Amino acid sequence: MKSDMTKGSIGKHIRSIAIPASIGFLFNTLFNVVDTFYAGQLSTEALSGLTISFPVFIIILSIASGLGNGLSALMSNSIGKKDLNKFHSFILNGLFISLIFGFFLMILAPFIIPFLFNITGVKGESLEYGLQYTNTIFFGSLFFIFNFVLNSILQSQGNSKPFRNYLMLGFFLNLILDPMFIFGWFGLPKMGTAGVAIATIIVQAIGTIYLFYEVRKSELFDFKKFKSQKISFNRNLEILKQGIPAGLNLATIAIGIFIINFYVLKYGGVEGIAAYGSSIRIQQVALLPTIGLNFAIISIVGQNFGAKKLDRVNKTKSKALKYGLIMATIGGLLLFVFAPNLVSIFDNNQNVINIGTTYLRIDTVGFLTYIILNVHISTLQGLKKPSYGLWIALFRQLTPIVVFPFLAEILKLNLNGVWIGIVTINWIATFIIIFITLKIQKEIASKEELSTNS
Repeated sequence: MKSDMTKGSIGKHIRSIAIPASIGFLFNTLFNVVDTFYAGQLSTEALSGLTISFPVFIIILSIASGLGNGLSALMSNSIGKKDLNKFHSFILNGLFISLIFGFFLMILAPFIIPFLFNITGVKGESLEYGLQYTNTIFFGSLFFIFNFVLNSILQSQGNSKPFRNYLMLGFFLNLILDPMFIFGWFGLPKMGTAGVAIATIIVQAIGTIYLFYEVRKSELFDFKKFKSQKISFNRNLEILKQGIPAGLNLATIAIGIFIINFYVLKYGGVEGIAAYGSSIRIQQVALLPTIGLNFAIISIVGQNFGAKKLDRVNKTKSKALKYGLIMATIGGLLLFVFAPNLVSIFDNNQNVINIGTTYLRIDTVGFLTYIILNVHISTLQGLKKPSYGLWIALFRQLTPIVVFPFLAEILKLNLNGVWIGIVTINWIATFIIIFITLKIQKEIASKEELSTNS
């Protein structure tokens, strides 16, 4: 079976999943870059509003990604154990939970969005543009969640190509749809940042239809087995136990971005926020070649853990680290050299360019931490230990409350204190996660040795 990753070359399995996934997320990030570019064409306030709205949008992504990653680990584990009934049970119950969460977010949005924006302290036009975007994007919550869950079904089988194809198509559609809705082309009303959200929802809906089709014809999917499954409280609980920590891991990033935005706004104003928003998009592009590694690790580790092949689990982590660190080193060097040119793509305000350039160059000192953290957290997810990633995420996102004011105000570093604080916290978190992962792997190996000898 092509979907069996408990045999054969680990490097080949990583590449077969990671390369298509990375290409897909290249186009997904370019999708976001297009949104950022057109928002910048409206005004600096529109770009600032879109940046401020990003952590609110992460609420949707955290639920979608959490369920997707959680299901991928569970389904991969079932495939490793050759238990296809359980595999199909996870599919049915995963789709059921997606439906509930999707409708829940749409209903809850009008109550939580104004509160979240009030926390940031943003006002005026930036607030108006941010609200336009988020009030609209939440209506597409169901499609976002379905797409991550459908991809997890394919990903657990080692197939990341359909998601890549959808993301590529989505980018090209967005190139056309964004200006149509934002600027009111072809007789449409000018919708501003709400148009950005409408274009995104249309693309997500098309993706849901396509990924449903791909799941139906995937190697291990059996419609008869799928129909024979039932909604199970225990199965849903199992999914939530695996998915909630993974989702909260990303949700804490939203908290962290709220905190970063607060201090950037405090020390750098609207121009600082615009610079940070542009720089984050650029940073995402630089990290793109490594993103597929996370998907590959969860699936390969999950299958081999299910098959009790712990030596292959460790080899997967080591091989992924090697690939990731090489790519991140190259990306970091390119960022350092071309930072001002890249930031100027989004905003020609010289102050915005200077702030963004400073952030990107300081952050290259900690660029490798993103790879090391993600590889180890993905390994723990594949080992069905997602809660440790959550604790690391909480450490990374909450310690800035103490670190940023200390560096910015007491040491008089101002906005640069925020950038230096981000790098410092990431390196500390990196050493912690390495220690935790090694400890967990040793514990699992000891338990397996005891069960074998008894």
